[in-house]
Amino acid sequence: MKETVQRQVLNALLVALRPIAKMLLRSGIGYREFSEISKSAFVDVATKEYGLRGRPTNISRVAVMTGLTRKEIRRIRDKISGGEEAVVARSTPLAELLHHWHSDRTFLSETGYPLDLPFDSDSASFTLLVKRSAGDIPPGALRTELKRTGAIEEMPNGLLRPLTRGAMAKDSHDKLITGLVRGIFPLATAIAHNAESEKDEDLWIQRTVSTGFVRNEDLTRIRRVSRDRLEELTESIDDLFVAYETLHSADSENSSSENSSVGLGVFYYEA
Repeated sequence: MKETVQRQVLNALLVALRPIAKMLLRSGIGYREFSEISKSAFVDVATKEYGLRGRPTNISRVAVMTGLTRKEIRRIRDKISGGEEAVVARSTPLAELLHHWHSDRTFLSETGYPLDLPFDSDSASFTLLVKRSAGDIPPGALRTELKRTGAIEEMPNGLLRPLTRGAMAKDSHDKLITGLVRGIFPLATAIAHNAESEKDEDLWIQRTVSTGFVRNEDLTRIRRVSRDRLEELTESIDDLFVAYETLHSADSENSSSENSSVGLGVFYYEA
């Protein structure tokens, strides 16, 4: 029975890995590099999440769980502790800036819409927005990049207007990195959580709708309608997140409460 379940899981994994292999090969990454980074993931998870009484799992037990030799595990652990395999899933300055533009009251109208901003002024300005959201990055550089990616436009009167709530990567490798970190990682995290949850109330929302009977000539309209509706959905959820971000903003500095990262992802696909 256990072997049958494992085989079913491995077959499903093969299906999921095919598009990943396609992406990696296009980026010049072969099996050898994929194998090395996979070992790091197995050793890291086995070490941190399967220890006893809150301690890291010992090397012998990691070897039993992963099938790797103890020598190999020591080598990989040394790489991880040295920061060679460290991966930080963080938001980009462009995304942070656009998020603040749509959530910080300083840059919103009375009706809650983002203001058109002058590049610099004594009040609300693009320069002030950059200072609050992107630190010491030059405002001119961010303006140039946001215009290049189509996230903002410069009006005839010189004011800057946001066109989207999210920064889209343009280069192929940036799209791949963003997709892996902001797409596959959150989805896989939800799948892993739901697979381990024993109570329905502990499950995270995970839904996919599909059909195999759409005519090819209708695909263009389906894509457009799906994009519009999903954008509306994600913007409404983003408004919900912003509401909770600002709910306790006044006393956040004096609060001892811990924070958690929360997100929701949606996607469209054709197979």
